[in-house]
Amino acid sequence: MFFSARNELSKERKSDLLSFQKDAEIRFRSLELLNLSFIHRSCSNEDSARGGNNEKLEFVGDSVLGMVVATRLFELLGDRSEGDLARIKSYVVSEAALAGIAKQLRVDRYLILGKGEEQSGGREKKAILADAMEAIIGAYYLDAGFEAAARFVLSLVEPEIRKVLQNRHAKDYKTILQEYVQKYHRGYPKYVLEKKTGPDHDRTFWISCEVVGVVHGPTSGKNKKEAEQSAAKLAYDAIVGQGGLEAARLLQIDSQ
Repeated sequence: MFFSARNELSKERKSDLLSFQKDAEIRFRSLELLNLSFIHRSCSNEDSARGGNNEKLEFVGDSVLGMVVATRLFELLGDRSEGDLARIKSYVVSEAALAGIAKQLRVDRYLILGKGEEQSGGREKKAILADAMEAIIGAYYLDAGFEAAARFVLSLVEPEIRKVLQNRHAKDYKTILQEYVQKYHRGYPKYVLEKKTGPDHDRTFWISCEVVGVVHGPTSGKNKKEAEQSAAKLAYDAIVGQGGLEAARLLQIDSQ
């Protein structure tokens, strides 16, 4: 067994978990493992007797999710460039996409949160929902094996892949870029207002985006938000299309 459960599940909680399994069309041998995937760190921090949280399961699930999506994209789009595949994958496994899937499965209903997180609206936070979704995938992989987990993941992400291929996905480039930079570089994009042009009633804002020391832009917009989105798109397309942040760093070195 990959974990230890200090508390037995109540009949009510078991009933809830069985309902989740029915909705998700999966079946766990260990309901305790499934339950662990719903326990946010805010709860374990406040109540050490609970015996852990879902962070390590999230770590496992992230890897399983990435492998399954990458393999599926290779099967579907083997003629596309690595940059294209990476770009599509980043949308499919993004926080926004996973949070949407979690809402469809009513993951918010089953979360176990600390009092502070509960009071601050944690059940509606995209980051918490997305992390729980990855934890569920990780738990199912540990409980049922890779093949079962892969089938589960594909049932969740195939609609998201179709959205991207049909250009119907959300394009919040600031969020997507930030998630990418946080995950692979543990940093944040930096946006700089370079200049403003035009009269007060018709301003144009010019903003650049700096990632790992490389400046992209500036690009323009009729307000700061629009200009930042444009700069984020420019940076994201350049970084992912060139093979990620390591390539961006190498390009910076080569240009010096």
